[in-house]
Amino acid sequence: MVLRPALPQDAEALAALARESFEAAFGTLYKPDDLASFYETERSAERYRAHIADPATRIKVAEKQGALVAYALIVLGQGLEGRPEPRPEYPVYLSQLYCAPSATGQGLGAALLEWAIAEARTWGADAVQLSVYSENFGAQRFYRRYGFEHVADIDFWVGSQRDHEFLYELAL
Repeated sequence: MVLRPALPQDAEALAALARESFEAAFGTLYKPDDLASFYETERSAERYRAHIADPATRIKVAEKQGALVAYALIVLGQGLEGRPEPRPEYPVYLSQLYCAPSATGQGLGAALLEWAIAEARTWGADAVQLSVYSENFGAQRFYRRYGFEHVADIDFWVGSQRDHEFLYELAL
């Protein structure tokens, strides 16, 4: 496995991996129209090209035998709405951490999360924030093992459907 920064030519593969991973984990929760809208606005190749070009965004990919199998996307200086006081001054938002269904359980999520935390520290962040689906108990356990705490309840929209999410935060 190779961990490397995302390149502009990875945009199509990132979009495909994001959709495949999201669909496998949550696809049954949404109407097809809501999923299509979410994918078009939030998980498109154009969106990933914009992320890659944004100096405040970092994407690290895991590549196995030439194919992308996991990635993490962080945004420097961005926090999530809904956090009660005191709010971090210099947060990093872990926006996405996805692994292909065929590659789960191989330590990729852990390697990418450790990269995200290290990158946040290097940047001088005082916290890393993320959102996790309220019924994704495995992900909640995973993040708690790294010291993340549930600090607020927030909303996450997929098309016209609102999901109950938890805002998790790791103080640095």
